[in-house]
Amino acid sequence: MGMNLQTIPRASQRRSLSLMVKSRVRSRVVFVDLVDISEGGCKIRGKAGFAQLGDRVTMKVAGVNAPLGTIAWIEGPMAGVAFEGMMHPAMLDHLCEQTGASRAEPRQHRSI
Repeated sequence: MGMNLQTIPRASQRRSLSLMVKSRVRSRVVFVDLVDISEGGCKIRGKAGFAQLGDRVTMKVAGVNAPLGTIAWIEGPMAGVAFEGMMHPAMLDHLCEQTGASRAEPRQHRSI
């Protein structure tokens, strides 16, 4: 069955961030840039062709596993991921604190 955008509920509050995360798409390890995130999903940027509609995606964000996701849409290097579970709001706050304010010295990407 094909998923279309109308069937995917727009998640509450989207928060912008820019964070390199280690993800697995069809069990391949792919590093993607997390562009925004909400309780129900996120937007990621990879290399064009890195994913296909319906692919299962797992991501580790700031040392924490995000809910299992599915690629819901793709536009060039950008893709939308719909989480199967909800991301806990406190987790989102934590993420945005980790990444949003670069008042601390820049973190190495290796910390994931």
